[in-house]
Amino acid sequence: MSLLVAPSLLSADFGKLSQDIEFVNNSTADWFHVDVMDGVFVPNISFGFPIMKTLQLEARKPLDVHLMIVDPDKYLAEFAKYKTYMCSVHYEACTHLHRTIQNIKSLGMKASVVLNPHTPIHVLNDVIHELDMVLLMSVNPGFGGQKFIPHTLNKVSALKKMIIEKKLPTLIQVDGGVDPSNARALENAGANVVVAGNAVFGAPDRHEAIRLIKG
Repeated sequence: MSLLVAPSLLSADFGKLSQDIEFVNNSTADWFHVDVMDGVFVPNISFGFPIMKTLQLEARKPLDVHLMIVDPDKYLAEFAKYKTYMCSVHYEACTHLHRTIQNIKSLGMKASVVLNPHTPIHVLNDVIHELDMVLLMSVNPGFGGQKFIPHTLNKVSALKKMIIEKKLPTLIQVDGGVDPSNARALENAGANVVVAGNAVFGAPDRHEAIRLIKG
């Protein structure tokens, strides 16, 4: 099975957002990746509910929503209203992570936990059986266009080993600096889903870029 590809709308042209949404709809990409930033948890501000409303109306593929915000529990019900398929929250932002995961699932969304580059995978040992996906950041979160952190490959391999040993179906997603040059290595290490921003929206041929990443 080839990698699932989730183009990151953070790299789309906001002046032509409907056109870029339609491009993803008509491409071989699998999900829309939506980065929600509050300017507190990360040093940037991005999409809010008006963009989610547009996506609810125009997107024809699952919405993969990445919450880079403090106190995500306050907003989970609202994101569920906008057809969020996969909801990712940061381990580093959740004081009561197990409760947050349960909240996500109770609202009908799939639950994912994100680990920043400095956070070891063993922190998920007691909750990974509750998760549909783990998202490993391969850059420091907050901005698109950063360089891939090579150590992420080791982290993917270690996480895959944990998942196999526990006999779980949990997906592994990688976000940050993913492009055709490292997609195969990530897939071989155990990744199932990759987020691609500039590698897709900045490519001369976007459809070909997705094809190359999917493999």
